[in-house]
Amino acid sequence: MTWLLALSSQAVGQAPPGAVWQVSITGAIGPATADHMIRSLATANTAGASLVLLQIDTPGGLDTAMRDMIKAVLASPIPVIGYVAPSGSRAASAGTYILYATHIAAMAPGTNLGAATPVQIGSPGVPSLPRGDAPEESPDGDAAPGPEAHQPGTAMEHKIINDAVAYLRGLAELRGRNAEWAERAVREGASLTASAALEQGVIDLVSTSREELLATVHGRTVQLGDHSATLDTETATVYEHPMDWRSEFLAVITNPNIAYLLMLAGIYGLLIEFYNPGVGLPGVVGAVSLLLAMYAFQVLPISYAGLGLILLGIALMAAEAFAPSFGILGLGGIVAFVFGSIMLMDTQLPAYQIAMPMIVAITVFSAALLIFALGMLARSRRRALVSGAEHLLGQRAVVQRCQGDEVYVWLEGELWQANCNSALAVEDEVEVTALHGLTLEVRKLEGSASDD
Repeated sequence: MTWLLALSSQAVGQAPPGAVWQVSITGAIGPATADHMIRSLATANTAGASLVLLQIDTPGGLDTAMRDMIKAVLASPIPVIGYVAPSGSRAASAGTYILYATHIAAMAPGTNLGAATPVQIGSPGVPSLPRGDAPEESPDGDAAPGPEAHQPGTAMEHKIINDAVAYLRGLAELRGRNAEWAERAVREGASLTASAALEQGVIDLVSTSREELLATVHGRTVQLGDHSATLDTETATVYEHPMDWRSEFLAVITNPNIAYLLMLAGIYGLLIEFYNPGVGLPGVVGAVSLLLAMYAFQVLPISYAGLGLILLGIALMAAEAFAPSFGILGLGGIVAFVFGSIMLMDTQLPAYQIAMPMIVAITVFSAALLIFALGMLARSRRRALVSGAEHLLGQRAVVQRCQGDEVYVWLEGELWQANCNSALAVEDEVEVTALHGLTLEVRKLEGSASDD
């Protein structure tokens, strides 16, 4: 709470009261974008801003993040203007919903919006509606069952589509915009240019610049809950509110590729620490990385089946290294790891899927570790014994002391009593042929000191 107040105080010091706060929404909409926009609205209200200008350029994003942003806009005590800009930008998919939710919707020339059909989340087996094959409209306005209604999965698909239609139509009716086209944008994936959107009543304004937009909306009245407010933007100062370090950090760790690497770094770090206890660094890095990954997964659409397969794959590969099965466990682990990585992100949005080259690279790295472990195992099996009494056979020793019939030889830093069929003298070299308890059976080597 202290750091949030500090951020608010900093913003208040930079922007004068009554300023227009510009908040940019660029790129795919996700947890970081939602966090930035929601906190910006709260901070702008604390700073006494006259209104917030959302400059939008997005291909869409996650449904949960979009709905959190729309809730913040609908509950905002200050007006919010949505502006698709600059030219060449778009408010596609989730961006269309957010633009519909704003009190005033505007676009720059050369921009577009629409294609608001929801992408399937959590049901990868459900077929998507082909474009142009949307369900026909019944006389009462509801979607009539199409020819695909009998196919498996279509009922779930229609639930998702109808929920999105109702949501966008509700926003359109709240703001007095074209609800019929909103339904087409969801059912058929329809899109519009800025000029066509203005003609069909989807947006309120087309403005070539921010300054023109603020001059045009001056004096307009918007509804804020149970009361109305008149916009005064003729001489308002514009403050461009940047994304702070918290949102930037959240954007980094909620990148699916980064979250994936953090999870693997955490698991491998803990495995190394358990294998070599007392090192410290791998365990600390692994624990921190794993906690960051778990936080990222909390706000990302992940498949727990995919996560389980990844953990199973790593466990099988680790078992191959600790309890070798000559590749059976390791091969099964690699297969489980690959399928789990592909299934981990439970969404079809390209911006929130793990890159296939990264999956391949991590799999090759894990397989290389497995091959290295198997190679070490093979070499250890071919190596001569280095423990137990049997490894003394064939070793060479030097006679250290002769006391009557007792002979002692020096072998591997120890004195051993030895028996030999030949006469021995101090400094003679012998070879161990057998072991009886603590007594060695040796034979005299040619060229020993007593031969001279």
